[in-house]
Amino acid sequence: MNLKKYISSFVLLVSLVSFSQEKWTLDECVAYAIEHNLQVKNTAFNNDSSKESYRQSIRDLLPSVSGYTDYTIRYGRSADPQTNDFVNTDFFSNNYSLGANLDLFRGFQKLNTIKATKFIYKATQEDVMQQKFLLAFRVMRAFYDIQFYEGLVANSLEQLEISQGNFDLVQKQVELGIMAGADLYEAESNLLGDKLLVTQNKNLLANAKLILMQEMNLTDVDTIEIQEILEEVVPEQNEKVTLDSIYQTARNFVPLVKSQEYRVTAAKKQLHATRGSLFPSLSLVAGYGTSYFETNVDENGNVIPFKTQFNDNTSKFVGAQLNIPISNGWSAHSRAKQQKIAYMQAKNNLEIQEQELFKLIQQLVQDNQAILAEYDQSTQKVKAQQLAFTIAQKRYEKGLINALELFQAKNLYGIAQNENLQAALKLKVNQRTIDFYSGLPIFNIN
Repeated sequence: MNLKKYISSFVLLVSLVSFSQEKWTLDECVAYAIEHNLQVKNTAFNNDSSKESYRQSIRDLLPSVSGYTDYTIRYGRSADPQTNDFVNTDFFSNNYSLGANLDLFRGFQKLNTIKATKFIYKATQEDVMQQKFLLAFRVMRAFYDIQFYEGLVANSLEQLEISQGNFDLVQKQVELGIMAGADLYEAESNLLGDKLLVTQNKNLLANAKLILMQEMNLTDVDTIEIQEILEEVVPEQNEKVTLDSIYQTARNFVPLVKSQEYRVTAAKKQLHATRGSLFPSLSLVAGYGTSYFETNVDENGNVIPFKTQFNDNTSKFVGAQLNIPISNGWSAHSRAKQQKIAYMQAKNNLEIQEQELFKLIQQLVQDNQAILAEYDQSTQKVKAQQLAFTIAQKRYEKGLINALELFQAKNLYGIAQNENLQAALKLKVNQRTIDFYSGLPIFNIN
C-alpha cells in the first residue's frame, strides 16, 4: 500500500512539474515567436541578399577575365584564314583567345557603389531588428490580453460564487417561509446571468490565447498557458518620464530610424557613383590568342601539326583604353538627376520617421499621465465599491434591501474590479513601451 502511495505521489509530482513547465513567460513567448515567424525570416532573406550584393560590389574591383574558342568547318568556296585566298576545299579551323580588363579609373563609381551597398546591407540588418521588435510588441500585447481576460474570468467566478451563495440563502429562506418565491426567481436570474458572464469571459480568454499562438506561430498545441503573476505597478517610477530625454535616446537606436539613416547615406553614395559615369574612364587591357588552320601546310603539302601552329600563331597584346562620354542622349545626366531625387526623397523619409517617432513617444508620455490617474481613481473606486457591496450584502441578509439592489451593488463592484484590472494592464504595457524607447532591454532580442 505504501508503494502504491509512493507511485501515485511520484506520478502526481511529475505531472505538476510538467504542467508548470508548460507555462510560458513573456520572454519565452517572444523568443519562440521570433524564431518561428515567417515575416522575420523573409526580412532576414532580404538581409542575406543585400549582404551578397555588398560582397559582389567588392569583387567587382577585380579584373574581368574571359576566354574564347571556336571550331569552324567551312564548305565550298571560302577564304583561307591563313592566306586570305579563295579555295574550294572543305577545311576546319580553331581559334583561342584569353583577355583581361582592369578598370583604372571610372569616376570612382565602383568605390561609391561599394559604400552604397554596404549601407544598404546595414539598413537591412536594422530592418530585421525592426521586424523582431514589432513582433515582440504584438506578442507582449497578446500576452497581457490573456492576463486581462484571465482576470475577468477570475472576477466573474467570484461574482458567480457570491450569486450562488445568495441563491442558496434565498432558497433556504423561501423554504422557511421567510422570503417569497419571487425573491428566489430574482436570485436565480442573477445566478444564471453570472454563469453566462463566466462563459463569455472564458470565450474571450480562449480567443486571446489563440491570438497569442498565432503571433508565435505555435501550431502543435491547442491552447497555451502563461505565467499568471502580474507585476505590481509602481506609479512613482512613471512620473519621472520626460519627452525630450526619451526621444533623444530612442532616436539613436530605434531600428526604423537607423535603417532610414543608412538608406540616406546609401542614396548619397549612389548619387556620387551615378555622377561618376559623366567622367572619362580609363582601363588596362591585355590579351593572348592563337589559332589552328587545316589549310596551313608546309613546303611538302603536309598540314602543320596542331602544337606547332599553336605556338607559331600566338599573339599577345597589352594596352590602355580611354572612354570619353560625349553624347548619349543626355541619359547619364538624366540618371544623375533621378538619383538626386531619390537622395532627397530618402532624406525626407528620414524626417518622416523622426516625426512619427516623436509623435509616438509624445502620445506615450501623455497616455502615461492619463492612465496613471485612471489607475489611481479605479483603485480607489474598487475599495469604495467593495465596501458598498459588503454593506449591501449584510443588509440583504437582514432583509433590509431586495435582491435587485444587491445585484446592482454586486455589479458595480465587479465593474470596478474589471476597470481597475484593465487600467493596471494598460499602464503596464505603456510603461514597458516607454522603457523600451528609453533604451532599457525589456525584450531579450539579439
